[in-house]
Amino acid sequence: MDVLPQSSLFLGVIPALILMYITIKGYEGFYKDKVMFLSFVAGILMGFVAAFAQSLTIAIVLIYVVLLAFFNQMFKTIVLNIGRFQENKETPIYGLSLGLGFGSSFTPFMIIALSSLAINNVYVLLTVGIGSFGIILFHGATGSFIGYGIFQGKLMKHLLVAILLELPFEFLIGLMIIYSKPEFLRMQIGFAFATILYGLVVYWYVTKKVLPQLLTKAEKRKRIKRKTKG
Repeated sequence: MDVLPQSSLFLGVIPALILMYITIKGYEGFYKDKVMFLSFVAGILMGFVAAFAQSLTIAIVLIYVVLLAFFNQMFKTIVLNIGRFQENKETPIYGLSLGLGFGSSFTPFMIIALSSLAINNVYVLLTVGIGSFGIILFHGATGSFIGYGIFQGKLMKHLLVAILLELPFEFLIGLMIIYSKPEFLRMQIGFAFATILYGLVVYWYVTKKVLPQLLTKAEKRKRIKRKTKG
């Protein structure tokens, strides 16, 4: 039982890295490995700070939902809106890396926080861990979406959309944490799957409808061939 909180970092980081590897396949030449790594690490660090703030505001649901949505997306925007990234084609890819790193921090933090509150039921902790996969998907997608807005010179529009998308998402996360007790296990499972579904929809839209707009027709054909061979 005690091993789970200590090893929970891998429950967030490993899925995020796998997602990043799958998603950026075919976008070679749009990014530098060093910057990708640094943006992912920056996302992890920011995610821990945001997750800590989330635990402090969980009792005030409405304020928590609005402020956390703004707070989380602004974190990503501050990093992605530096001079070297503005109107650059690779910014949406770095935004994806940043967002996946950001989302991966929530899994270990939530599990460790619940353990510190004496919620040590292995089924509850695993359900929270599984549900937080939706958090990784969502933050990876919105990081990339904000990056695309910076590339297009339409930051405010994309930032506002990302914040609005996060409002119902944060409400789901709040319910998932509030009802993270053994007696509410069935309800907890429902919230966990709702979180995953929401994250999947947003991630699918960004990676299938937004990111491919970076590619020319020839690059799109080349990417399809690489994915087919891989």
